[in-house]
Amino acid sequence: MELPAHPELTPAWRKVRAELRRVVGESTYELWLAPLEATAWDGRVLSLEVPPDIGPWISRRFNHVIQRSVRAVLGEETRVEFAPLHSQPPRSQQPPFREPPPFNPRYSFNQFIIGESNRLAHAASLAVAELPGQAYNPLFLHAPPGLGKTHLLHAIGNYVRDFGAGAVVRYTTAEAFTNHFLTALGSRSLNHFKQAYRDADILLIDDVQFLASKAKTEEEFFHTFNALYETGRQLVLTCDRLPHQLVAVEERLRERFEAGLVANISPPDFSTRVAILRKRAALDHITIQDPRVLELIAQRIASNVRALEGALIRVVAYHSLTGHQIDGEMTMRVLDGICPAERVSLSAGTIQHAVATYYQVPVDDLLSSSRRAQLAWARQVGIHLTRELTDLPLQAIGQAFGGPNHATVLHACKRVADRLITDDDVALELRDLTDGLVAQQADRSC
Repeated sequence: MELPAHPELTPAWRKVRAELRRVVGESTYELWLAPLEATAWDGRVLSLEVPPDIGPWISRRFNHVIQRSVRAVLGEETRVEFAPLHSQPPRSQQPPFREPPPFNPRYSFNQFIIGESNRLAHAASLAVAELPGQAYNPLFLHAPPGLGKTHLLHAIGNYVRDFGAGAVVRYTTAEAFTNHFLTALGSRSLNHFKQAYRDADILLIDDVQFLASKAKTEEEFFHTFNALYETGRQLVLTCDRLPHQLVAVEERLRERFEAGLVANISPPDFSTRVAILRKRAALDHITIQDPRVLELIAQRIASNVRALEGALIRVVAYHSLTGHQIDGEMTMRVLDGICPAERVSLSAGTIQHAVATYYQVPVDDLLSSSRRAQLAWARQVGIHLTRELTDLPLQAIGQAFGGPNHATVLHACKRVADRLITDDDVALELRDLTDGLVAQQADRSC
């Protein structure tokens, strides 16, 4: 039933619009809220009509802001109802771009499993969500695919929308940014394009590596970056490469990417992988009685969170389709189908490079005869890992590490084994190195 018109509807709606302009800003108002029309008000309920193609999205995205503004003008007891607008403005007058659907509610900070591999990235993302433009700006999240970069972007978006007091947050990918820009060029609507991005309080850009070799898009992105940065707005970028590795991106952009905090995310260790699987099982209400199931999946899938969760889904689907109990035997059967347990031997060179990187020493020094304490210990760790993770005989291991004899190799292995028993820090070092090398092995076999 249509609400009766209130005699002061027009002046009241005029005041509400002014409040909305003040709260969200002129550009955001013109792009998204200008099409709203007030059709009725009975003193308690204000009825607003919205374009049907974007109405549901506007009511979700701006509902809290609209309700708050209406109550500020018309009183705390007033509420808003949305209805489709029967006549739309001409196509040329409609905003050319829409923000994507609401952020995935499952991608929140509460659902993000923290481990040593992602602790810095998580802490920095939360700090940015709590204090946009004040903590780390820009924040550059670097990781290979499937390790949680997009999860953190959505977590920032969800947090800001819940607690950001009306702050405007926009998420896009570099590819979508490029497509929007090209569309704006073709339709001569660059002003709308610029407003859509530069009016954001927090701009989240996924996969910026796709800006490479797109000269016009890079130019526009550069100016968008500057416009936001210089006015204290927050930028968060994700990439599968470090800034200095983006050789096909303009140097001035690379310099800006490096100007804030660069936070790396590396593959999770075993305990973190098991925790991720437990969380996913809880979210999906999956009951797994046999604790070996999650451990077997975590052992086999080492380098990619997305693949890790996919393996769990595959195990559960097999159970649903066949009726077989979810146990260790069934899990191994499923895993053998998606990631065979074929052993791929690591080389001594791969281990040497990993050890040298971990202890921050040159590989040449690692293989030298220097007895400096740091080098001697790194060399012994390398020899120990080579014996544990390869099939090389002792003599070949000795030759690979600069010529130590059979007895020297055995002495190195014994020294590492002894310290593993008494020194928790050494145990952590060996676990980190082993997890990283096993992840490389898994990448080559899966």
